[in-house]
Amino acid sequence: MTGNGARGLAADGTIAREGSPDRVAPEFAPVVEATRSRIVAAFGDPSAGSSRLHSAYLYGSVPRGTAVPGRSDLDLLLALRGSSGPGDRATADALGRALDADFPQIDGVGVLVFDTATLLSELERYDLGFFVACLCTPLLGEDLAARLPRYRPTSLLARETNGDLARLLPLWRDRRAAATTDAELLRLSRHVGRHLTRTGFTLVMPRWGGWTSDLTEAADLFGRYYPSRADQMRLAARTGRTPTTAAPTLSLLVDELGPWLAAEYARVHGVKTPRP
Repeated sequence: MTGNGARGLAADGTIAREGSPDRVAPEFAPVVEATRSRIVAAFGDPSAGSSRLHSAYLYGSVPRGTAVPGRSDLDLLLALRGSSGPGDRATADALGRALDADFPQIDGVGVLVFDTATLLSELERYDLGFFVACLCTPLLGEDLAARLPRYRPTSLLARETNGDLARLLPLWRDRRAAATTDAELLRLSRHVGRHLTRTGFTLVMPRWGGWTSDLTEAADLFGRYYPSRADQMRLAARTGRTPTTAAPTLSLLVDELGPWLAAEYARVHGVKTPRP
């Protein structure tokens, strides 16, 4: 189970930060060290006031200690001083490509880039703010979690983290139609499987009263409350772990489970606050 205590909660009932440097497996320690030094080389040392970088974070399976060598990706968040631009995105993409090429332990690198004002904004308090405070592990610089609240598994948190599925479904269909290679379909099916599973979990999260990022556990918890959709959600979790190019699987997830889940989510928790 994810987290430091029962149901991923701290002693006070708030959601515990799920990752830690101590949980990084030995196989991934060289990757993390190289990541730290290369971020500084690319964006500057955050301890220097002139650096573009305010802080950097790991998230996902590597800091949770569940990464599988050769199969798991490396996920990073960079928080910048001031607004980010195309140059920052290009630098982050180059950083990710180089790490992916140099370390066979990882299968892909994802780098999110945001400015600190956005991460700390009221609009993002229960989405990106929660993400930083509970799902990200500090790697460099000042930890923004110190400026964010403690979070509980509420309907508000559910709505703001995953209440936008209806908006995503047409984008997934467009990506499916435009895909011309197996690699594109594999990336899409992994993304769809993970997102649907996490959305299914947060749908039931306030009733269960805890937090997990484990896809298998998330699907099983969802199935307790929606047994008629349990098999479909377990399929989503399997696809998130082991993506497929099979058209029937992607069709079931995007065209059947997805629309039902979006409608049920809106009924139970409402729709995510629109972003500019």
